[in-house]
Amino acid sequence: MTVYALHENPEWFPPFAAAFDEAGVDYEEWLLIAGTVDLDSAPPDGVFWNRLSGSSHTRDHVHAKDYTRAVLDWLQAHGRRVVNGRWVVEMEVSKVRQLTALKAFDIDVPRTVAVIGKDDLVSAAASLPTPFITKHNQGGTGLGVRRFDDLDSFREYVTTDEFEEPVDGITLLQEYVQPKDGFITRVETVGYEYVYAISADAARGGFQLCPADACELDGNGRPIEAASLFALREGFQHPVIDQFLGFARKH
Repeated sequence: MTVYALHENPEWFPPFAAAFDEAGVDYEEWLLIAGTVDLDSAPPDGVFWNRLSGSSHTRDHVHAKDYTRAVLDWLQAHGRRVVNGRWVVEMEVSKVRQLTALKAFDIDVPRTVAVIGKDDLVSAAASLPTPFITKHNQGGTGLGVRRFDDLDSFREYVTTDEFEEPVDGITLLQEYVQPKDGFITRVETVGYEYVYAISADAARGGFQLCPADACELDGNGRPIEAASLFALREGFQHPVIDQFLGFARKH
């Protein structure tokens, strides 16, 4: 059985290629940057593992999301086994979808206003308490995330060249939640099971808190404390973990 890895970031794949080789798994990369899809042909048999990133446009792969959607529609129409299918893609590329789905499952999220375009940004921000933050609806790695302590500084930001236009035109305005003791906790789950939690130093790291490039792994593939902003939280338990697992099972 061949695993087809669908992605758009060549720099991301080598560790997974090494792991597949070590495990003796036959795999093939499908780099979804450019290409063709013959809709009259059938896809090969195998497992299709989708790893589309919501920040693909920051690597000049603006059309990777739509290309991925097309490929997944083709695969699923032929009944192929897809890991991270269309629903996952739509969740990945829209924080609006993420937040509304979490709220529908009674998971508490910060108050958020989605604003299309720039004209209504300042008036919408006036409805939020200060401080508040901005972020892009689409994308990771802290895209468009800024903190504003007053409305005047935000008004000035919107009218300058510093304003970062979101790729889909949707800016989120969100109440700022002060991290307890300057740290946030990130919970990782796989297959509806809680695997581990890591703490992130928000006081030093700000909003750029993606641990992918900072965490080191032990021989069992578990994260160990890195000399960085992140550390493993041994024995972490919290009621929200069961909520997250329930959310994953439902979706």
